Amino acid sequence: MCEQLELEGLTYPFDLEIWYGDRVAVLGANGTGKSHFLRLLAGISPVDGVVYAPVAHEGGVRLGARVRAGHFSQTHDRPELRDQTLVRILWRGDDHRDGMDRHAAMRALNRYDLAGQGDQRFDTLSGGQQARFLVLMLELSGATLLLLDEPTDNLDLASAEALEEGLAAFEGTVVAVTHDRWFTRSFDRFVVFGGDGEVKEAPEPVWD
Repeated sequence: MCEQLELEGLTYPFDLEIWYGDRVAVLGANGTGKSHFLRLLAGISPVDGVVYAPVAHEGGVRLGARVRAGHFSQTHDRPELRDQTLVRILWRGDDHRDGMDRHAAMRALNRYDLAGQGDQRFDTLSGGQQARFLVLMLELSGATLLLLDEPTDNLDLASAEALEEGLAAFEGTVVAVTHDRWFTRSFDRFVVFGGDGEVKEAPEPVWD
């Protein structure tokens, strides 16, 4: 995936290969390039058609031919969803996601513990519920690689647990930037962005 990749002004060149189904936690202090790394990957083959600002880099980075990336960050302002219920959003579909009937929509919502909010408008959900729904939408849009930037930031415990359970049922690959020690329990690989610009894989979580 990454061959002598260098994020300009942030990291030294590093190599990294990620396999289908891996759960990769990206760790390190703020300002070390973690979010830039996710945005770089997200811009290669996005499922939602979003055009990402270029990330200055050198070296090689690529995704597999059938990999589709879905990117989530906590700055999830989605004005087009505000006045719609969750079931209606899923029923209508969009340019990147097929619609589904109510039964299928409720089944999908239940995976992220959102079935009880199916007839609730998106703008009335808690921050944690909105976050889980947006991750679900990426999944339904055909993402095989979820790129999650601080997905549990500002979530209460119930929302964080529901997100963890939903991701556990996701068959693709998850790469998540996180400072949440609890959340990393479900990850099996740990990539550390050091303050000195070095990027290395560690056998267990390393915290700044």
